[in-house]
Amino acid sequence: MILGMSLSTFTTLHVVLSLIGIASGVVCLFALLSSRVPAGLTATFLLTTVATSVTGFFFPNLKLGPPVIFGVVSLVVLTPVLLALYQYRLAGPWRWIYITGAAFALYLNSVVGVVQAFQKLAFLKPLAPTQSEPPFLVAQLVVLVVILGLTFFALRRFRPAMA
Repeated sequence: MILGMSLSTFTTLHVVLSLIGIASGVVCLFALLSSRVPAGLTATFLLTTVATSVTGFFFPNLKLGPPVIFGVVSLVVLTPVLLALYQYRLAGPWRWIYITGAAFALYLNSVVGVVQAFQKLAFLKPLAPTQSEPPFLVAQLVVLVVILGLTFFALRRFRPAMA
């Protein structure tokens, strides 16, 4: 039992939080291209991304490795993101701190999502059983290129109304 839930239920909660974080993060990143920060969706992205990292620490047999490192890095990155948005209202350098930090947190969550997809989904697992095969590497490269591209254009175009 974890937080009063079976391991299966807790895992489902963790995965759902992660998927909501990824989906809402992608939409928020696209919104930045139009100088928009959709308040509710942004709060959803940030809350579920923080919750994904925090709930990851509750799994049994937790060892220092990529999942723990990604969780710690994500929480460290999200701290100035939250400050940039809610304390400093994206003024001055807080604009690019917000964009790059939010995009990096989305990237970390997405990388883990791709890893988990290739480990757990029956139709993907045979394509990359050791996660060093071309389909896995291409998927990770696509995630990186898409998020880097969106981040680049968001940095160039985003001019917050609240700054």
